[in-house]
Amino acid sequence: MRVVAAAVLITSVVATPVAAQWLNRRTPDIPRTVDGKPALTAPTPRTQNGRPDLAGLWSIFDGRSDGPAAETVLPWAGDAVRLRLDNFLKDRPSFRCRPSGPEPVPGWKRIVQTPTLIAILNDDLTYRQIFMDGRELERDPSPTWMGYSVGRWDGDTLVVESNGFNDQTWLHFAGWPHTEALHMTERFRRRDFGHIEIDVTIKQLRAMSRGLRHAAACPAPSHAECPTFQRLLKAAASGALEKRRRSEVLKPALLRTPRES
Repeated sequence: MRVVAAAVLITSVVATPVAAQWLNRRTPDIPRTVDGKPALTAPTPRTQNGRPDLAGLWSIFDGRSDGPAAETVLPWAGDAVRLRLDNFLKDRPSFRCRPSGPEPVPGWKRIVQTPTLIAILNDDLTYRQIFMDGRELERDPSPTWMGYSVGRWDGDTLVVESNGFNDQTWLHFAGWPHTEALHMTERFRRRDFGHIEIDVTIKQLRAMSRGLRHAAACPAPSHAECPTFQRLLKAAASGALEKRRRSEVLKPALLRTPRES
């Protein structure tokens, strides 16, 4: 599934130099063109230790997804998707004022960067902490809505490993579920002043036999016009996603371990 690569997620975001309460205050230190507009293709800013500076206010665009191949979807996960589509996605966590967890949701995000901690503040008042102090992920964390994250630098790319998500959130706007075994790897690259690319790999799902990849620069203007979303709707309508009754598949499927992708 591609929304936020061969088993992964890519998200593009664009910096916007605005501050909601101070409309007439120009953000300092922003490179500008001759007409005074932000120069979004200017060189990537860097911190004092030479790392790319990801800090700023970002606007995330809708992601796109190729979706997993039908044969890789475990029965209980296919049933969950169809049920959610039949219910017009009304149980989407963000529609119920709940944290979205790993689901790529459009909106504003503030990134605050220090040498030992990076924080991502979302416009729904949720947040993520990415620890940069060399610690490793816990092997058996207590599940939470936003999970736990540790990061490291690979050249100019920030690599973030996350786990510990509860199973109440989605992976994708079409309702793809996951279990508490979810493991997510994100790669953040600020290619210039005004753009960040995020490549996300999701594995160990226990909902699909292969990992997922998301990429967030969808060419479709809306979910309704997304070819993948239309394909999912048709599959749900035809019953292709449901081979067993929901009550028959929820128990054994959760114990099945997928092949590594």
